[in-house]
Amino acid sequence: MKITVIGSGNVGATVAQMLANKELANDIMLLDIAEGVAKGKALDMYETMPILRSDSRIHGTSDYAETANSEIVVITAGLARKPGMTRDDLLIKNAEIVSGCAENSVKYSPNAFFIIVSNPLDVMTYLALKKTGLARNKVMGMAGILDTARYNSFISMETGYSMKDIQSQLLGGPLTRFTTIAGIPVTDFISAEKLEAIVKRAKGGGAEIVNYLQTGSAYYAPGTAAVEMCEAILKDQKRVLPCTVVLDGEYGFTDVALGVPIVLGKGGVEKIIELNLTDDEKAMLKVSHDAVKQTIVEGMALIGLN
Repeated sequence: MKITVIGSGNVGATVAQMLANKELANDIMLLDIAEGVAKGKALDMYETMPILRSDSRIHGTSDYAETANSEIVVITAGLARKPGMTRDDLLIKNAEIVSGCAENSVKYSPNAFFIIVSNPLDVMTYLALKKTGLARNKVMGMAGILDTARYNSFISMETGYSMKDIQSQLLGGPLTRFTTIAGIPVTDFISAEKLEAIVKRAKGGGAEIVNYLQTGSAYYAPGTAAVEMCEAILKDQKRVLPCTVVLDGEYGFTDVALGVPIVLGKGGVEKIIELNLTDDEKAMLKVSHDAVKQTIVEGMALIGLN
């Protein structure tokens, strides 16, 4: 097995290290335009393998040819928003970066699955699908897993119960009706008022971490979420996970990337699960759809891809 991780920043390095720790691939390529950084981090990680008793091999490179025949490509590359940079500026720059990553990777790994982590995630997932020309089961974004992980963490903090027993789903936001603790509805443990506060905190989970760090953003949880997706594909686990995919009629939407429950296995996105939603849940999903659709339309126009 061979996996390529594009971007050797905090998220990319976390993905590469965890893939190696779990021995999910024989070869892990950490690619970055800053070749020295990629090589240095890869070598440092490689030197932990004897301690961890892992036979994964990690290599740093700036040459896409070395990523040839990868089973999975994880794209984490992109810029963080800087002072004076508008939202459109950031989108244009990251679209340029992700486009290059997708086009160069698929040239050498035409059968790979693509997992997108770069922001803004919905737009970048949609863009990667267009740029690779792959079937939509091959390209997916990491978002819902991270959001539900944050939500589940906050539920565990509130109740004190094991995270192993907490399960939830996401569709434009955490769905409290589908949240359980050992199969028992979460509303049996947490009041509606406190649960609403937890949902709100989960939605702002990334900003909360940015406020603490001041000069950076989350990377351990996003990186771990991407690895969970890799593992589900490589081990054909048939996991039911919330991921960002491009819809084609599901939930009544088309040509838009949204976070929905999917079955993830050796075929990539093997099924999109359509939940039976209440009117309130449908309304919440429509709000999410409209916001994402507008961002995609505006983003594609900005980069000249309509």
